[in-house]
Amino acid sequence: MQSTYRQKLGKQAEDLASRELAARGYQILQRRFRTRWGEIDIIARDGETLVFVEVRARAGEDYGSAEESITARKEWKMTRMAEAYLFDQRLGEVDCRFDVVAVDWSGPEPILTVYQSAFDAVD
Repeated sequence: MQSTYRQKLGKQAEDLASRELAARGYQILQRRFRTRWGEIDIIARDGETLVFVEVRARAGEDYGSAEESITARKEWKMTRMAEAYLFDQRLGEVDCRFDVVAVDWSGPEPILTVYQSAFDAVD
């Protein structure tokens, strides 16, 4: 079970990411979509493209940066979760991509970095 601190950090990071994406013109469709493989943090539209967004937060640099925490296993799980969402919503062929929003709190203010097309779907 996650600590209360980590849960709060994650929620704050998702809130910041949602605001940043909306400011960039993304339409936020859903947050915290749960599947048997885990949870998609944010599902959005960027123009005609459906975007599955993973938000990664770090309170410091002891364990590397937020973007470095995306592993091959996480990419595989994100692909499965995206497939589950597409099936659940009965969406056929749609353009999709995977973005990552990294939130680093190593200084007094959080630094957000948006990585569009951070990785491709994994078989």
